[in-house]
Amino acid sequence: MKIHSKLICCVLPLVFLGGCKKSGTEETSATKPAPSTNAAPASTAPAANAPAAAPGSADTGASAETSAKMAAADWALKQDEIKRDANGQWAIQATASSTYNDAQGTASYSANQATGTPNVDKYGDDGAAWAPKTEDGGIEWLDLKYPKPVHATEIRVRESCGSGAVIKVEVFDEQGGAHAVWQGNDPTLELNYLMLKFPKTTFKTDRVKITLATNVVPGWNEIDTVQLVGTDQ
Repeated sequence: MKIHSKLICCVLPLVFLGGCKKSGTEETSATKPAPSTNAAPASTAPAANAPAAAPGSADTGASAETSAKMAAADWALKQDEIKRDANGQWAIQATASSTYNDAQGTASYSANQATGTPNVDKYGDDGAAWAPKTEDGGIEWLDLKYPKPVHATEIRVRESCGSGAVIKVEVFDEQGGAHAVWQGNDPTLELNYLMLKFPKTTFKTDRVKITLATNVVPGWNEIDTVQLVGTDQ
């Protein structure tokens, strides 16, 4: 079955030209990104704009601070809305083409680090996310299993390091057949979700596969978690 998809991605204003790199610790410090006002999900209200201060005004600094606070609050509300989505579910098992340090089970960077609710709070290298064995190695994949089969309508991929490397997303029917719901150029930047909406599948699925081309974004590419959205009917 051919499924036409609609891609919605939250694009953040701050762009790093370099890739995500590993450090001596599992996490590097980074500033929490503000939500996009240009391409937010349809269910999320864009950040409000604070009144602009006149050039040279003493209120310029205060206005900028107010705008930053409003953006941060909107970003937090968006994360909370996704976590509480009644039609969303988080993976309970995962396998991958490879893992950093050949991690298995629930070890840092293992495939199972991409299960459960989001737990990476800052953009950067973090053992609480899945990472492939090598950086810039080419094609890698993450295969996730969910608690309940549903007619899928959306996939939300939370990228947390080296964002922008996803090239294809597939769901599997009850007979194990793969159906691509999206493939293309991933515009995700920073710590955020690649949000992929598509027509409701005629079959039920409890399995999602994410394919990355890790060589297109220099450095390490890591995924915190993936949410499957759908209904019983």
